[in-house]
Amino acid sequence: MTLQHERLAWARERTREMAEMLRAFVAIESPSDDAGAVGAFAERVGQELADLGLPVELTPVDGGGPLLRARSAGERPVMLLGHLDTVWPLGTLAQRPVTIDGDVLRGPGCYDMKAGLVVALFALRRLREEGRIPPVTVFFTPLEEVDCEPYRPLMEAEMRACRAVLDFEPAWPGGAVKTERKGSGSFVLRAHGRAAHAGADPGKGANAILEIARQSLAVSALADPARGITVNVGVVRGGTRPNVVPEFAEAEVDFRVRTVADGRDMESRLRELRSQDPQVRLEVTGGLHYPPLERTAKVLAVYEAAREVAAAMGQELAEVSTGGASEASFAGALGLPTLDGLGADGDGAHALHEHVLISSLPDRAALAAGLVASLTAS
Repeated sequence: MTLQHERLAWARERTREMAEMLRAFVAIESPSDDAGAVGAFAERVGQELADLGLPVELTPVDGGGPLLRARSAGERPVMLLGHLDTVWPLGTLAQRPVTIDGDVLRGPGCYDMKAGLVVALFALRRLREEGRIPPVTVFFTPLEEVDCEPYRPLMEAEMRACRAVLDFEPAWPGGAVKTERKGSGSFVLRAHGRAAHAGADPGKGANAILEIARQSLAVSALADPARGITVNVGVVRGGTRPNVVPEFAEAEVDFRVRTVADGRDMESRLRELRSQDPQVRLEVTGGLHYPPLERTAKVLAVYEAAREVAAAMGQELAEVSTGGASEASFAGALGLPTLDGLGADGDGAHALHEHVLISSLPDRAALAAGLVASLTAS
C-alpha cells in the first residue's frame, strides 16, 4: 500500500469522527455580523489546533470576530485558508437543525464552509501522525462573507510569506477544485434632484428616480458576457410619495470580471458616469472589492500537484471556473501559487438545501494531507 493509500484508509476509518466534528461545528452558529458568536466558534476550532500542538493566536478584528491563526515550525509554509463566518443569522439552527440522513449532512453553514475546516484539521492530524506537521500557516478569517478589508493587509502579508495558499472553501458540486474565480465589485449610484409638487409644479422638480433609471440602463450596457463581465443593478431606492417629484434615489450595482485588467476598466467606466439630466447631481462610489483568481501557470502548477495526489489515491480531480468570490483570490492577485475549493463535496451554499456528502470528508482530508506534504517536500 502506498503512502497516499495509507492516508486515504486512515481518513476513511475516521469518517464518523469527522461527521461528528462537523455536526458540532454547525451547532455553533457564527454569522458574520455577530462578533461574539464568531469568537465562540473560533475558540472551538482553536482548541482543535491546540490539541495538535500548534500555538494558536486569536487576533481582534474591528467590526467582527477574531482572526484565528496557528503556525508550525519551518520556513516558507503553505497557508491553509478558510473562514469562520456564515451567512445565516442567529436562530437559523432552531429552524433548520443539523440532520444526518445516510451520506447527507444538512445544516446552516455546513457546506460553506465548516466542512472545509474539518477537512483541514484532519489533514493536519494525519500529517502529525506521520511524524510532524510540515511548515504551515493556518489562517481562518471572521468576515469573508461580508468584507475582509479590516484584516486584508495582515492577510496579504501572511500570504506573501507563504510558498502556496490552499483555500478550503467547498468543492464544486461533484468534487472539482476551483482554478479560476471571477472578481467582484460594487458601486452605489446616488442621484440628487429637486423635489416639487408632481401635479402643480412638476417643471420645478428634477426627478432623481428617472436619472437612476437612465443610469441603470447605461450601467447594464457595460456587461460583456463573452469576456465574463456581468453587471447587475440589484437594489433601487428612491422617492417619498407618488405626488412628489423625487429629490433622491440610489441604486446598488454588482459587477463581476475574470481579469484584474477588466476590473480596473470597469472601475474607470463606472466612475466616469455623468448625469444625463443637468439638474440632477450624480454621485458614484465603490470599486473592485475581491480581485479575480486568474488561471495562471502558478495556479495550474498547484492544481497539477493536487491531481497527482488524487491519482495516487485512484481518483480523478477536475477543475472549474466559478463566478463567486473568495479570499483565495487575494493570494492569486499577489502572484502566489493558489488552489481553491479543497473543502467537502456537497451543494447549496447560501441556500436552504445546503448539505455535505459525508463520504467526501475523508477523501478530501487525505487529498489535502498529500498536497501539503508534496508542496513542502522541496
